[in-house]
Amino acid sequence: MAAEQSATDYIVHHLTHWRAHTEGFWSGFHLDTFWVALILGFLFAGVFGYVARQATSGVPGRLQNFIELIVEMVDTQIKDAFHGKSKVIGPLALTIFVWVFLMNAMDFLPVDLLPMAAQAVGHYVFGADPHHVYMRVVPTADVNMTFALSLSVLIVIIGFSIKAKGLFGWIKELMTAPFHASGLVGTIILAPINFVFQLIELFAKPISLSLRLFGNMYAGELIFILIALLPWWINWVLGAPWAIFHILVVTLQAFVFMMLTIVYLSMAVEDH
Repeated sequence: MAAEQSATDYIVHHLTHWRAHTEGFWSGFHLDTFWVALILGFLFAGVFGYVARQATSGVPGRLQNFIELIVEMVDTQIKDAFHGKSKVIGPLALTIFVWVFLMNAMDFLPVDLLPMAAQAVGHYVFGADPHHVYMRVVPTADVNMTFALSLSVLIVIIGFSIKAKGLFGWIKELMTAPFHASGLVGTIILAPINFVFQLIELFAKPISLSLRLFGNMYAGELIFILIALLPWWINWVLGAPWAIFHILVVTLQAFVFMMLTIVYLSMAVEDH
């Protein structure tokens, strides 16, 4: 921490995003979230693509063993939770789990490492004031990222529903479930109530997905920042146990996001 910074300034600086613009609509576009998530996505695709091309039926290497372990774990969860048939669900669940895990795992980097590197580049390369160069390295601690992920899942849920039931069947379900009535009059009377309940259920899914992931990762990021403010010896005493515990949080949140996505897609292809 810079000597001239107070604890409040230090925390605020570390929780401020690198923005495309400081005002207007595009101020909500966070460049640090975008670039870190994009790089990690390419890293995931590159490593898994490399292993797939180099895969052998003989004695596999350690990397192939590790990748196969992840794929088998995801495949097992799909077989247990997804009751339909789809060629998309496997790659989608694998991508969600690994990508979210990698974004969560950025929390394990030293708190000041990438922010200070960004400040050095901004100052010496672009002549910027280091105090006005911001860098947050955990994409899933940004609610914009978690909402984007969950909204993507919502679009897939709607797509799965329409594919399984047809457009008319999906619309019919919106109007006739969860409350059923005998006769046309009863169905018409209950249709608005059913539609409201269906919308609540539909939009509650991405909200719960995004806020659960965001809340856990934001809390973890904040705790690491608070620990970094302490003297170095206390930092090590508290930081190491929290980092070990956070491994469970990082992995669990990626697993929960993947599992809820699988369950929601399974519900989407089932008829009431």
